[in-house]
Amino acid sequence: MEKKEFQTETKQLLNLMIHSIYTNKNIFLRELISNASDAIDKFRYEYLKNPEIAQGDENFEINISFEDNKLIIEDNGIGLSYEDAVNNLGTIASSGTRKFLENIKSAENNFNEELIGQFGVGFYSSFMVSDKVTVISKKYDEEKAVKWISDGSESYEIEYTEKEKRGTKIILQINSELSGEILNSDFIKDYIKKYSNYIKYPIKLSYEEENEKDEKELKTDIINSMQSLWRKDKKDIKEEEYNEFYKENFHDWQDPFETIHTKAEGTEVSFNALIFIPKKAPYDFFSKDYKRGLQLYTKNVFIMDKSEELIPEYFGFVKGLVDSPDFSLNISREILQESRKISVIKKNLEKKIIKTLEDLMKNDKDKYTEFWKEYGKIIKNGLYENIYEKDKLSSLLMFTTLKHEEFISLDQYISEMTGDEILFATGESRKRIINLPQMEKYLDSDKDVLLLTEPVDEFLITLLMNYKDKNFVSVSQQKTDNKEKTEDNSEEEKIIKIFRENLKDKVKDVRFSESLVKSPVCLVSENGISINMEKILSEFGENPVHAEKILEINKNHKIIKDIYSLISDESNDEKVSKMISMLYYQAQYLEGIEIDNPKEFINLINDLI
Repeated sequence: MEKKEFQTETKQLLNLMIHSIYTNKNIFLRELISNASDAIDKFRYEYLKNPEIAQGDENFEINISFEDNKLIIEDNGIGLSYEDAVNNLGTIASSGTRKFLENIKSAENNFNEELIGQFGVGFYSSFMVSDKVTVISKKYDEEKAVKWISDGSESYEIEYTEKEKRGTKIILQINSELSGEILNSDFIKDYIKKYSNYIKYPIKLSYEEENEKDEKELKTDIINSMQSLWRKDKKDIKEEEYNEFYKENFHDWQDPFETIHTKAEGTEVSFNALIFIPKKAPYDFFSKDYKRGLQLYTKNVFIMDKSEELIPEYFGFVKGLVDSPDFSLNISREILQESRKISVIKKNLEKKIIKTLEDLMKNDKDKYTEFWKEYGKIIKNGLYENIYEKDKLSSLLMFTTLKHEEFISLDQYISEMTGDEILFATGESRKRIINLPQMEKYLDSDKDVLLLTEPVDEFLITLLMNYKDKNFVSVSQQKTDNKEKTEDNSEEEKIIKIFRENLKDKVKDVRFSESLVKSPVCLVSENGISINMEKILSEFGENPVHAEKILEINKNHKIIKDIYSLISDESNDEKVSKMISMLYYQAQYLEGIEIDNPKEFINLINDLI
């Protein structure tokens, strides 16, 4: 027998599991049953392609039994090889392990169901109730079986062994303090009916029961219903049934945020679908490890997991399944990718999800706002990457505005707007945006402004260009024609000229502002990227692009009037130059731009003081 050390992070996890103060330790049973069901699914997929591999063992089931102080859970699924056991039981093969541990520690070492389910480390919950865990498993295409043993401490032991049939047998030596509760047939039955009733394979419980003669008799009961919930009529299903089905089959510990149960009967394809929006977005959604997609069944037979062809990428957080009689059992992913039927199903599901969310926004804005806070970033990124879908998804967008601290839709903005344009401003935070000089004009006006605080926002709005025939216009990029206003005023022409001369290497142009009220100057841009977009893009490459910056001047501001009075005397040229430089640096600072020359900036402050 070979002795191996656990991976460092696995040790930390096991230590937290064993010493956890989390009270619902019985979650281990639900996790192991879900794992057993998944193992059968995986074998069934191979079996459908090659029925001979079953070798006569085609009655897929999960068996639970007691033996002394042990609880035994056994399946006839795909099984584990020696390498599988090392990789899957001795190592937490997940890029989210570190994040999981951080979440646990931040929760004061107290586990919760959401964390255990979300991060997929349910097998290790066995050590919350067991002094020792033994796994005996034989992979369907292997001659030898493997035995894995651990007490949850520093290491585990592993060796080859004998096992007649494929599948996995898990033997839990239950802690003596918990054995009375767990090694009880009534407890097992009640728990399975509550939490694993819709597992699609029979869960059989073998136990001893006294008969009329006071003799112990071995009984075996099937303790789950195995109903195909998605094939039942919606009116006959309670919300609690949907919730339990979701939690059992999609490894979540919270009820779904929203459930969508739909069916279609058509000339091209017929199907039933049961779709769930989780309350929480997947922690690894934006990582390369995340696998999106729906389960695919045909005539109630599972044939494929994570079929990404069934759902648009921007709804990749959705869980669920599709059952259609119009696919063969041995359909491949390659065929799916080119299937007209799959395309029809995908289009129908997309419409249904969008309609559900639009109705939610219309009828229960508070609930939709919860959805948006959790999934808004995903929707916006998806729309940005699939801008040709803008007519479908734009209605789902929400933003905060100058007049609304809570999110509102674009439709609500339009219903309340007083002008002909959808105004927007960009920045790192609401507070930062509101304090921009360009916003002064709108603080006491009847016009509202979208406040865009996420990096994707401005890219998205720029690509959208308009919504319902209303153009998006940046408050920092509105064009102003000052030529006619200055050509008849030599004093104004003169001050613009002096500003341009002093800042010729720093800005593209200088002009008078129509938006400034209290501030003397501000920086804006036009013809291309904005100043905010320049800041974002500069973080991504060594050759940053630059916005065409324009300095706008508030001619009614006292500082600008002071400059007017100084420019008539050439002896004031140096002072005027310093004041202009100071105003330029001030404008940079207010825009959140790194100041060109901090030392000069400090010297100017000192000189002017």
